[in-house]
Amino acid sequence: MADPRELYQQVILEHNKKPRNFGKLEACSHHAHGHNPLCGDQLELFIDVKDGIIQDIKFDGHGCAIDVASASLMTGAVKGKTVEAAEAMADEFRGMVRGELDPAATPHTLGKLTLFQGVKDLPSRVKCAVLPWATLRSALQGEDVASTE
Repeated sequence: MADPRELYQQVILEHNKKPRNFGKLEACSHHAHGHNPLCGDQLELFIDVKDGIIQDIKFDGHGCAIDVASASLMTGAVKGKTVEAAEAMADEFRGMVRGELDPAATPHTLGKLTLFQGVKDLPSRVKCAVLPWATLRSALQGEDVASTE
């Protein structure tokens, strides 16, 4: 079995090099901007929600590899989900990378996003991983700006 840290690094590098759902969504119902002042990550999220379901989602901006990979994987994970399911995933993800949720011991809906659980051991990178999820939550709640706090 592959070392989880090696798999994590491979996934981060792949999604940073070729991010999924990258770009702007012209017709969107929800939008927010996220910024991590500690490292300069900038993220803009565009979401099209119809009948409570995320029909499409894209992100634009620049950031470190963890930020971009987190945004890439997040957009793929929440597309087609209800707003409530996406918000629950955001809570689970935030809890996992902050060490408050152990995906091995607690039921969750994160799937392959559990690759990010090692971020909890890198305190300076937690906000990088959380930024896309905080921006998602802000956009879905009608807020223009996201905070990683």
